[in-house]
Amino acid sequence: MKIAPPQRVRRSYVQQLVAPPAAVFPLLCPVREADWIEGWDPLAVWSTSGVAEVDCVFTTAAPAGGTHAAIWYVTRHEPESGFVEMLKITPGVTACRLTIELRPAPSGCEATITYTHTSLGPAGDTFVAGFTEEHYRQFMRDWEARLNHYLRTGTALSGERG
Repeated sequence: MKIAPPQRVRRSYVQQLVAPPAAVFPLLCPVREADWIEGWDPLAVWSTSGVAEVDCVFTTAAPAGGTHAAIWYVTRHEPESGFVEMLKITPGVTACRLTIELRPAPSGCEATITYTHTSLGPAGDTFVAGFTEEHYRQFMRDWEARLNHYLRTGTALSGERG
């Protein structure tokens, strides 16, 4: 048995969204994300309701150079409190915990989004090292712009993701 200290990175960002939590929360879903993220296309979704729920499982394509699809599992889905948690396992790369917490704000809501990536090997070590604060900030700003555009217009923002 190999026991080693984890190679891990945790990043949080607070987005300012232009709609209340009740309007945003349903969009934090593997099915509904296709409405506001151009090119988002999970390979498969296993869900009793057809959208995000506790125990919903979905897969996304392997990262560039990867051989296995990423497996996502919704562990917590709490619309009343605006909280969702998902685990994402990318075999041979990382195990990730994603949490999103929505709170009302004067202009709509704030979303605190936290990714915690733990390396599962050499490819994961490289990923963790590249998951810098600047990279994460750019990723979150792009996500924020896309979600706000959809909330304002009902259409996905065209163009390449950051």
